[in-house]
Amino acid sequence: MSKTFAQLCLLSSLTLLASASAFAQAPAAAPTAAPAAAAGSCPAILKQTFKRLQDESPQDLCQYAGKVILVVNTASYCGFTSQYEGLEAMYAKYGSKGLVVLGFPSNDFGQQEPGSSKEIADFCYNTYGVKFPMFAKSVVSGKEPNPLFANLIKITGKAPAWNFHKYLIDRNGKVVENFGSKVTPSDKQLVGAVEKALAM
Repeated sequence: MSKTFAQLCLLSSLTLLASASAFAQAPAAAPTAAPAAAAGSCPAILKQTFKRLQDESPQDLCQYAGKVILVVNTASYCGFTSQYEGLEAMYAKYGSKGLVVLGFPSNDFGQQEPGSSKEIADFCYNTYGVKFPMFAKSVVSGKEPNPLFANLIKITGKAPAWNFHKYLIDRNGKVVENFGSKVTPSDKQLVGAVEKALAM
């Protein structure tokens, strides 16, 4: 009986050793693929922190590294304000494929965003059902635009001329296109650029 028990123990030990050896020799696929948002993988243009519109909680833009990003300066009382609806539709359609829309309310043009953060947030959600990330009101043009827009303007040579100017950033953090206010979210030119960036 004791001999049989000893043989079973030996067999069990050998099986465990074989399993451990096989695991050790297996390709380390998971560890190498895991750190998608590891330190150093965040593009320079996203190394910024902005306050969230709803509660002014600081948000690190590096959380969007690896996504296709459409940056838009917005306003609540503008002839282009209805573009919120199209932007939300685009975010809903392509969000699962890696697109994120980032909204930056600004009072730079025609004093068309005079409200508080709460008023802006309520308007965006209640009127257009906006769920894409929105940030606290800031300056996006002139001599002292916020750091993200300062970089976007420097890279493209194009500053927003009015509300709802759009900048498209690819998954690697490269600014690939910019679109004026009159280019709607359903415009073939913009949709084509977004789809091309998502396919890369």
